[in-house]
Amino acid sequence: MQTSARNQFAGEVIQVTPGAVNDEVTLRTADGLEIVAIITHGSAATLGLAAGKRAFALVKASSIIVMVDVSKNQVSARNCIAGTVSSVTKGAVNSEVTISAGSAQIAAIVTNESAERLGLAAGKAATAIFKASSVIVGVE
Repeated sequence: MQTSARNQFAGEVIQVTPGAVNDEVTLRTADGLEIVAIITHGSAATLGLAAGKRAFALVKASSIIVMVDVSKNQVSARNCIAGTVSSVTKGAVNSEVTISAGSAQIAAIVTNESAERLGLAAGKAATAIFKASSVIVGVE
């Protein structure tokens, strides 16, 4: 599978919490990273999502918020992945920031102003944050 989404997480569904309209799906990668997605109940049914099913999660780099000096209990987003900045590639307006969290690499696009204000540089601790509604779930 090839997609334009920079952030691709393959793993296994560990929980599906059904709702009338939306379901909450939790996917765990091989290295233990958990990704929470909110998708329509109809989509979860069509994909056959259930505990134990192999699936993948996609998140666009532009949907990732980067924060420093923050913990999970300080934000409302379900997905908060703490790690270390491995690279910052500066462009004319935006920078691509890559955060390493174990074997996972999370790419984010932030403005150059934000990258400078946050002091983002290789080796600095940072957290990648994204809402569960920003996650696309798929199956092979």
